[in-house]
Amino acid sequence: MKRFLVLLGLLLSSFAAMGADMSNGADNFYKSDKVTLHKVTFMNQYQMKVVGNLFVPSGLDRTARSPAIIVGHPMGAVKEQSSNLYAQKLAEQGFVTLALDLSFWGESEGRPRNAVLPDMYAEDFSAAVDYLGTQPFIDRLRIGVLGICGSGSFAISAAKIDPRMKAIATVSMYDMGAANRNGLKHSQTLEQRKQAIAAAAEQRYVEFTGGKRQYTSGTVHELTADTHPIQREFYDFYRTARGEFTPAGSSPELTTHPTLTSNIKFMNFYPFEDIESISPRPMLFIAGENAHSREFSEEAFRLAGEPKELHIVPNAGHVDLYDRVNLIPFDTLTRFFQDNL
Repeated sequence: MKRFLVLLGLLLSSFAAMGADMSNGADNFYKSDKVTLHKVTFMNQYQMKVVGNLFVPSGLDRTARSPAIIVGHPMGAVKEQSSNLYAQKLAEQGFVTLALDLSFWGESEGRPRNAVLPDMYAEDFSAAVDYLGTQPFIDRLRIGVLGICGSGSFAISAAKIDPRMKAIATVSMYDMGAANRNGLKHSQTLEQRKQAIAAAAEQRYVEFTGGKRQYTSGTVHELTADTHPIQREFYDFYRTARGEFTPAGSSPELTTHPTLTSNIKFMNFYPFEDIESISPRPMLFIAGENAHSREFSEEAFRLAGEPKELHIVPNAGHVDLYDRVNLIPFDTLTRFFQDNL
């Protein structure tokens, strides 16, 4: 039996290397012929350069002021993964959209690379509002935000202290604080949390004295018979042609992996605390019916003030909503932003 499982693991790994699951219209690298792409840069409040892709609908009347939407990428990803797709699809509906790289990731500044700093991630969303709100063709009173996966929690964190964000939507949201403190479905014990904190603290001594930097979590680089189904789900996106993207200056070995010593900062991240204070600005939470992360969208919806909406996508998992255009409810997102911006 053991030999069979080993062979099965090798077979699955070989299959993943040959091709990705492109079912349900998976199209992460979609390029629209109905929008114009502009690479833009702007400074956040801490004078760090943030880089984004600005998508403008073809034929947009620049003498008028249009609504805009900021789109944040999954945690550990970059704007070329999922957020560019969403930004283009929404731009096709008449919105100006901005897919940004969060600080420490992709083309945005910040060292060390792949660092975790939740407050800075939230600041990047506010800096994106600064940028959009000072463009002559943008209506600064009609700026919304959309956060995918971890960016859902960062967008909420930002919106709590930035009322310029008039409508807030999340897709496949992860509460990165709760996920790191408690694990999925509260599967991590307090003792395990303390062990993770202690390991990160000891690693600080290593790096402070010039030792090798360590990375954590992220997506596995190969499949075995024992690979967890959730890791298989992420692997199919991040480690195959379906969604793999290595930004300049990084390497495939480092993509998706935050630094060990900084990742521990998520333990102090509580994005849903006071989420009700966002009201009466509207919120939309979208999650897959079968998503392992569904609990976070449902918890945010429970705690949020009115108006709020929870949309569960039938037969969809967490990563399915990164790029499977036949499953992603773009019509729901379009209606939400049209009604509220």
